[in-house]
Amino acid sequence: MKGFEKYQKTYFMPPVDCYDWVKKDAIDRAPLWCSVDLRDGNQALVEPMSLDEKLEFYQMLLEIGFKHIEVGFPAASDTEYRFLRTLIERNMIPKDVTVQVLTQARDHIIKKTFEAVDGAPNAVVHVYNSTSVAQREQVFRKSKEEVKKIAVNGAQMVYDLARDVKGNISFEYSPESFQGTEMDYALEVCNAVLDVWKPTPDRKSIINLPTTVENAIPHVFASQVEYISKNLKYRENVLLSLHPHNDRGSGICDAELGLLAGADRIEGTLFGNGERTGNVDIITLAMNLHSHGVENQLNFSNMKKIVKTYEKLTGMQVSPRQPYAGDLVFTAFSGSHQDAIAKGMSFREEKKRTIWDVPYLPIDPKDVGRTYDSDVIRINSQSGKGGVSYVLKRNYGLSIPYRMREELGYLVKDVSDKRDQELSAELIYEIFKKNYRDVEKKFDIPECHFQQRDGIDAVVTIEQDGKRTEAVGHGNGRLDAVSNALKAHFKIEYELTDYEQHAVSRTTSSKAMSYVSIMVDEQIIWGAGLDEDIIKSSIYALMAAINRSGLL
Repeated sequence: MKGFEKYQKTYFMPPVDCYDWVKKDAIDRAPLWCSVDLRDGNQALVEPMSLDEKLEFYQMLLEIGFKHIEVGFPAASDTEYRFLRTLIERNMIPKDVTVQVLTQARDHIIKKTFEAVDGAPNAVVHVYNSTSVAQREQVFRKSKEEVKKIAVNGAQMVYDLARDVKGNISFEYSPESFQGTEMDYALEVCNAVLDVWKPTPDRKSIINLPTTVENAIPHVFASQVEYISKNLKYRENVLLSLHPHNDRGSGICDAELGLLAGADRIEGTLFGNGERTGNVDIITLAMNLHSHGVENQLNFSNMKKIVKTYEKLTGMQVSPRQPYAGDLVFTAFSGSHQDAIAKGMSFREEKKRTIWDVPYLPIDPKDVGRTYDSDVIRINSQSGKGGVSYVLKRNYGLSIPYRMREELGYLVKDVSDKRDQELSAELIYEIFKKNYRDVEKKFDIPECHFQQRDGIDAVVTIEQDGKRTEAVGHGNGRLDAVSNALKAHFKIEYELTDYEQHAVSRTTSSKAMSYVSIMVDEQIIWGAGLDEDIIKSSIYALMAAINRSGLL
């Protein structure tokens, strides 16, 4: 592919080795989460949210459990300004929630921001300026000292103005385009800002490292984060925050490795919405922690509701393959996957396991409000016998015999293939009934009587073509005796090969389901029968098999 020659590495490594993060194999606690959906996410929408839509989205973020919420850039537009004022004037900010506002390090913008934030019980004023080589040279045409002065002046101004407003105000600084900044210089600017704020244990400051345009390999970013973390002034009084974007498709990896490298806080959005390829997806990050047994401090137990609300308010669509949230992420169509999941679920129930390790399912779908019945195993032409059996077991309480599953699986695959569509559980059950239970009757058995005498004698009433006759048979059990009576009456030959039965307790009146197979010219033919009486259900299954066999 042509064109690669014009690109070069545009990120900077730390001046010293920083690889302690490599020695860690897990993230053992959740970071402080900050949703930037209402600012970074909102500005990336084709049609930004209205005031009422932002209020509804804000309520959803509170329900999920966010404690830091960036609510906007109040100096940027009247809607942004009015939204923040509405939250404050309607007392919509809980005591344990901190709202965050963004401002450039420019005097008039900072002043407008403080007008908007006045009266917020807890607020972060987030000031930023770009420090990268490209921005310094091409956009601002300023020296390192001049760019650092912009940051320091902005920090001083927000510090001074905070004394004149009501509410608990804390501060955040971002060296925008952090990865494109020399690491020692980025550290110098951040420390200069902290020297203005002088954070304390009671009033911590936030230093936020944004991958404004993601251009470094994730392990490089981790080393950059570790360098800043180890060399920041006032480190014990600083929350080191990350704001990963996803230009390389590595936002999740940047965030996770950055946490290993010492970060305390993550800024991101639901489903990764944001400029260009988006921000880091907080849902995926949080659920990754969940899948490793770490309490993520957020509540995604009703994921479908979150998806529905998000799509309604933003006009965006959540991909069916979106991790943890997409319609199809827990769904198996592949026959081998279905078989493994079905066996894994059965093993889990059998062993009463509390640890989740079902094949192909990284988490229990129930954790996010999904169901096994409709979300996990779904049937189409790619599905196999295990999936079909699982659906019938889960939805109708049928335990299809192992030797019967392959034939039933092919019957279902054939229907799906011809219709070129996924099959519902109801339709799969209808296929089972049509082919094995409710088959065309060439004869019927209205009644049967038994007598135990050196085995079992059976007197079988056979109805055919409107006439009833009796046939007598002897066997080592009731089903065997009935089978021998039918063989003698119809003058047919077959071998009774399999018989299984189980209770079906999906309704208040439990019934017995029986499965019988016979061998005719080395071909196995199955039948099924259902009745409250187990003997009758087995006879009905045998009768269905014979009616299907072509012997009559």
